Amino acid sequence: MSRTFETATDRLGRLLTMVPWLLTRQGIDIGEAAVQFGVSQKQIVDDLELLFVCGTPGHMPDDLIEASWEDGRVHLGNADTIARPLRLGRDEALALIVALRALAEVPGIEERDAIDRALAKLEQASGEAGQASAQVRIDIDTDEHEQRVLGLVRDAVERWRRVHLCYLVASRDESTERDVDPMRVLSIDGRWYLEAWCHRAEDVRMFRLDRVQEATVLDVDGTPPVQARPREVTSGVFQASPEDVVVELELAPRAAWVAENFPVESAEHRDDGSARVVLRAADPAWVVRLVWRLGGAATVLAPPSLVETIRQGAAAALDGYPDGPAAAGQPTTGPAGE
Repeated sequence: MSRTFETATDRLGRLLTMVPWLLTRQGIDIGEAAVQFGVSQKQIVDDLELLFVCGTPGHMPDDLIEASWEDGRVHLGNADTIARPLRLGRDEALALIVALRALAEVPGIEERDAIDRALAKLEQASGEAGQASAQVRIDIDTDEHEQRVLGLVRDAVERWRRVHLCYLVASRDESTERDVDPMRVLSIDGRWYLEAWCHRAEDVRMFRLDRVQEATVLDVDGTPPVQARPREVTSGVFQASPEDVVVELELAPRAAWVAENFPVESAEHRDDGSARVVLRAADPAWVVRLVWRLGGAATVLAPPSLVETIRQGAAAALDGYPDGPAAAGQPTTGPAGE
């Protein structure tokens, strides 16, 4: 049995092969390239869009790979460096060896034999750097419960077993029960995540392991469905969607921490400690609860529908106090402000 979704390792291997192949076949039809690599034309376009923002350090236009395909024919440029054999310095070799060792420990990596072979070659070629890498260990701080959950989901990924989760949705402060088909375990920004097909949401979801209250590996096949696709996480776990609600918040100094603790699209910090932020919310309900909790320290500026929702909710809560807002210890205006 084989998995029905493409791993990041699979895609990286195709991209590294694709660049020198395209460089020697300028103007090739995009359909022919798709046949060569055994993927759809849309996937070739997605790969080219990714290559378009890749290149050598410097982040200037001249450092990036040039790719064009608008006329149905692919042209690639400024990519000769990636097509040449790479010569590593001592520090680079050490960093690569340590990274490969960490990668080999990640469950769900199907090319472990290839990683082991690459490690053996690097360690032999790098000499002292290879010996020094044995003194380096990568570890992520986790408590006993999270370590147990990590072990369970790793086992589920390896054996393709479905997992039952009791999961805390922090934005709603709600515990949920769901069955998931594990796809991979990831370490991102110092936290462990399980990426899985969620049968409750009928979509791919990312679960923070420190928010998994209970996990049970089921004796049920957990192979993800064909539509399950790993998410691109190079820019972080949070993924914006066109369906998200764009929310603009005005934050008083005592609430400015929101800009540092939530994924925001933009933040304007002022000298007095206040801030104005723009963020996206798939479920605006958590924004409503956040603003209520902050009282008068947060004001929703947009969208108007969310302003009205917060105003009505605050008014309904204040109706429970016979002497009005003063008895509730709240300002006379709702959390949404003016």
